[in-house]
Amino acid sequence: MRVVLGIESSCDETAAALVREDRVIIAQRIASQDEAHRPYGGVVPEIAARAHVERLAPLIAAVLADAGMELADVDAIAATAGPGLIGGVMVGLVSAKALAMASDKPLIAINHLEGHALSPRLADSALHYPYLLLLVSGGHCQLLEVRGLGNYKRLATTIDDALGEAFDKTAKILGLGYPGGPAVERLAASGNAKAVPLPRPLFGSPEPHFSFAGLKSAVLRAKQAGIHADADIAASFQQSAVACVIDRTRRALAAAGDVTALVVAGGVAANMAIRGALEPLAAEHGLPFSAPPLALCTDNAAMIAWVGIERLGQSDSFVADPFDFAPRPRWPLDPDAAPVRGAGVKA
Repeated sequence: MRVVLGIESSCDETAAALVREDRVIIAQRIASQDEAHRPYGGVVPEIAARAHVERLAPLIAAVLADAGMELADVDAIAATAGPGLIGGVMVGLVSAKALAMASDKPLIAINHLEGHALSPRLADSALHYPYLLLLVSGGHCQLLEVRGLGNYKRLATTIDDALGEAFDKTAKILGLGYPGGPAVERLAASGNAKAVPLPRPLFGSPEPHFSFAGLKSAVLRAKQAGIHADADIAASFQQSAVACVIDRTRRALAAAGDVTALVVAGGVAANMAIRGALEPLAAEHGLPFSAPPLALCTDNAAMIAWVGIERLGQSDSFVADPFDFAPRPRWPLDPDAAPVRGAGVKA
């Protein structure tokens, strides 16, 4: 069976993995940079890039050793080529080019968002195209029809903050530290979600786009008022965010073509409140609900390797990427999607 070595370095996780075409993750390692970025309350691009330089080569060697394999045993090298912090993307892609050139293996340049989009298929062999995907992370919040490998139709995007960004900024307002999303979810579990009246931006809007900037600002005002417990603010924020996600996804389901499932992926897909609300929404539309295991929600190399496996599976049309493939700080899954009014670069 074919095996692909995956490399991920688009943000603050340095990762390498070996994945087999029967969906077995043979070996995987992830080096977190949370401690390095925690004093700054967010990811510092220069620190992240330097950490990738220091950690990536030993990590790849360790993954191969874990699997009892050598580079000659893999069928291709897949690496994130964008979008992401350009310094980190360059480290991973240049490393993959060197390995592919030295071992005479195909280079496969992967869109990081496509890694998230197809990660549920790595975990769920019953998930077939086309499906409706809610892609939620620190930098992206989109609803897409995943019609096939490399074939995506964007139905909605955020016009300002991504959902993960809103979670992180709420955590910063509440003094919860970094990473913020899990901290907000933990605190919300002990709060009263009805205690703080917060807005639900674009709720009921005919188009399924997202907006979270106003919700984030309302959290700041609630904190500054000094009359609400932090746990109540966190719970109320999370409830409003989830309500917006469900309303927007319901709109997208109405606008989508025939799909086989409702799927969530990306870092924020690890949030249990969001998962718990999406499953009954899928059932309401007679669809199965699919979400990757928590280990495949955050940035990881297994999902990158899996996209490489799917690319290799197109045996009649597979073409390796050239060694001059340029890293991309921006790389939309649906480049033909119309700009969204008011979204600016988030369009």
